[in-house]
Amino acid sequence: MSSALDRQVRPIYDALDTGSNKSALVACNKILKKQPKNVLVKALKALALVRSQKVEESLVLCDEILASKPTDDGVLSAMMHVLRGLGRHKDTVQMFEEAFKKEPANEDLGTQTFLANVRASHWKTAQQVATKLYKQFRKEQYLYWSVMAAVLQANDSATPANMRTMLYQLALRLITSSPNPSFNQADRFHLHLSILRELGSYDDAMKLLDSEIGKYICAASLVCNEVRRDIWRANGLLQEEGKRAETLIVEHNDRNWLEFLAVLDATFASASDLAGEETRKSDLVAECLRVQELLESIAAKDGKSDRSGPLALLELEKRARQYGVSTDIDDGRIVELLKDYFGRIGDKACCYEDLLPYVLLDGELASQWTSFLEAVASSYSPQSDLQRLINCHKLLRYNLQPSEVTVEAELSRADIYTKHYLDGVQLGKNLAVTDLQPADDLAILAGHVFVNLWTMTNEEKYLYNAASLLEYAVTRSKPSFRIRLMLIRIYRLLGAPAPAIEHYRAMQIKQIQNDTLSHFLLSRSSPFSLAATGDLTFMTEHIESSQIYLSNTQDTPEYVVRAFNGEKYSQIPEFVIFENRVECSLQRNIAKLEHTRMRLGFDLVSPEIVDMELIDLKFIFDRGLFQDHFDNRDFDVLPNYQPCSSPSLNEQTMLFGKSEGQGWLWSFLKVYIRAFQHASDLDDTVEEKLLIGDRPKATEANSKPLKERLCKRSDEELSELTEDELTFVRYADALAEWLEPHHDYVRPPPAVVLAEAAKQTELKTGHPLKGIEIPITNGSSHKKDEEAPPMAEPPALVTSFFDSMTARFAQVKSEQSPAAALYVAALMQEAFVLFMLETYRFKSNSVVKIHKLGNLVAHFKPIKAQALASIKDVADQLVKMSESEGTADRRKEIVESCAQGSMKELDHDFVLNVAKKLSDSRKVMLEGFGKGITRVVAMYPN
Repeated sequence: MSSALDRQVRPIYDALDTGSNKSALVACNKILKKQPKNVLVKALKALALVRSQKVEESLVLCDEILASKPTDDGVLSAMMHVLRGLGRHKDTVQMFEEAFKKEPANEDLGTQTFLANVRASHWKTAQQVATKLYKQFRKEQYLYWSVMAAVLQANDSATPANMRTMLYQLALRLITSSPNPSFNQADRFHLHLSILRELGSYDDAMKLLDSEIGKYICAASLVCNEVRRDIWRANGLLQEEGKRAETLIVEHNDRNWLEFLAVLDATFASASDLAGEETRKSDLVAECLRVQELLESIAAKDGKSDRSGPLALLELEKRARQYGVSTDIDDGRIVELLKDYFGRIGDKACCYEDLLPYVLLDGELASQWTSFLEAVASSYSPQSDLQRLINCHKLLRYNLQPSEVTVEAELSRADIYTKHYLDGVQLGKNLAVTDLQPADDLAILAGHVFVNLWTMTNEEKYLYNAASLLEYAVTRSKPSFRIRLMLIRIYRLLGAPAPAIEHYRAMQIKQIQNDTLSHFLLSRSSPFSLAATGDLTFMTEHIESSQIYLSNTQDTPEYVVRAFNGEKYSQIPEFVIFENRVECSLQRNIAKLEHTRMRLGFDLVSPEIVDMELIDLKFIFDRGLFQDHFDNRDFDVLPNYQPCSSPSLNEQTMLFGKSEGQGWLWSFLKVYIRAFQHASDLDDTVEEKLLIGDRPKATEANSKPLKERLCKRSDEELSELTEDELTFVRYADALAEWLEPHHDYVRPPPAVVLAEAAKQTELKTGHPLKGIEIPITNGSSHKKDEEAPPMAEPPALVTSFFDSMTARFAQVKSEQSPAAALYVAALMQEAFVLFMLETYRFKSNSVVKIHKLGNLVAHFKPIKAQALASIKDVADQLVKMSESEGTADRRKEIVESCAQGSMKELDHDFVLNVAKKLSDSRKVMLEGFGKGITRVVAMYPN
């Protein structure tokens, strides 16, 4: 680039870096007036247009620049950003390939071509390019790039199973052809070992591992040692691994828990079948005693400084009892070990989770363990005694038998936990606001008891108690996300979304947490959306939570590129897996579908919305079936201190008792894709011509016709729906089956749709749509030669839906929580909008007249009238229900329900504020949703 041109384009780069896209466009146009063939400025202008959301104008420049087959580094770099913004990853790869073909001696272009394939996950082409680079420039790094690309191709789910072994063999052949051994670098050594492990070439792998340099690398590199451990185990060297681990533990004071597990695995390596083998059994008993002495000496040596020794003793005893070789089955050695462990580690927060696998005892052993825990003193100071008391309560609660979990007993426990919390919280009164209170778990335990009481009695007052106590706890311990997650679940059960949003935002979740934790708030959130009244809170939360997926698309491929450049081969598969898991996240697709449901209750159905949503949802659907979606949602982060015989807190607080899973997603996807497809003029031919960006890869799962896949439903999918959702889905299917033949008949031919798109594009941009020819229609674009489908009566599922849902609403509105009533009302609104969407094509009088659809359209009016009457009646009832919320009587009822036992010690005004927040949220929700439904149906006048 000349210095003069550099001075001219520098302001453009500065404007793009600062987000001043308008200024960048002005500067580009100024230069292009004098230099209309300047490809670099055209590329920068295209980038500014993409960032300004002027996609149609940028496409013209893109096609022009790509046709010129640029090789300039600045142009290629700018175009890479442009094409990535347009989702045209294949064009990016092709652009670099064309540039490399023009200048095959340019090593930089070669590496950029390889990295472009890496960004697009084109592993086969990347391997070929890397091989070409190695042959041409003889750099060993390119050889390993080729090896890594072959491994990634083998790991790709789209690669046939019979090809994977061949690809690993290719990778091994390449890596052994290297002029230098792989152990010159730890990551190269890791790659070599990983390939041998996948091929099952354990003898070759052992030769590498047994070398001095191999031992040194494994000792210094955790990732290499992990592969070594897998190879030894797969090769049946459990005994040798155990001896090695024992040496590390005894001689080097290694306290890695994996080493202790290796010792235990070696001990029981031959214990799979001891029936009738008394000699082997006696040998195993002797070995257990030897390992027991070893672990006891380690536990005595470490004292309280490390818990590996006593925990390994517990694991040893558990396995010995499992295989029938314990010498103290009747003498209660397991209880003595539990007591010893509790005595050492009972003042640590990890004690409860550590002991869970070992405390499921029966009979006399359970009685001994319970008696020991009950004898623990109730002391709150120092903090270690408070933690010991908390662990004692958790362990006692976990071992409760069903006969011990009664309403009276639970009320007593709630009173004890609450009292202990209010006493123990004083211990942290001088802590900073950013610190967690040491007594938090006592409040969480009390919250668990109140939720369990609600589950047992279905009395909402217990949820009021849980909310009040946990609200008090979170004021004393603001960073406690576990308390906030419990409150989010409880407020959703109570039909009060506003405080749930408040706590969700207070958690300040970031980055990948938007994928793993957003389900706590956004799962089945459509009945809590007041978008119809102008409150876009939930829609905004959905949009904000989706930013992680854009970041993943943009950033993670760059991390893979950096790993290739830095030869961090052990990290590359992890980055690729991460990118794929986030890209195909189940929560991402569920949130998108929930957002669509909310949007249809806010925006009037229009061709733009129909086409946009159809393309987005088809993209999700075509990406594959169940196995292609990854459930990254974290449910374990929600604490669970319920008895082992009871459902977990997650199960108890799940809204409507069911989680949105893959079956739920598939069921609703099919409903909406089918409806949007009926309302749209886009078919596969039109979409292929007009769509910008790449489509999902064709697989065996999505090779069948879309219509066939949409009509297929399985019991597995439907089992994840609530009864009301199942009624809605059956209504939607019946409506679609009734109208589908008429949609197919009326829909204009693809040539007509493409011609109209070409005209609109030319009017907007001044350039014709590339690759589209406008046919001569002679005014008969909407007439077809085939015979019109016969008219059919509307299905009973359609005509009776709104009456049945009105009856269902009358049934659930008497429940204490309005959540179920809100969801029934939301499904009725959704069904009405779906009806308008399915009949949208027949709205035009000219279409009805041309295709003689008068008899069909005549059926729409009574169905719509019935729907309007039912929905307006439900809306009026919701508004009426809101009148009982937010009142002094409602607040008094909540406060009085929290004035029992130790809960009386909570400040009256504080509980009153909680009651006000709860009841006001309910009032706003019921009133807003009732009025919102009225506004939604008013958008579709007769």
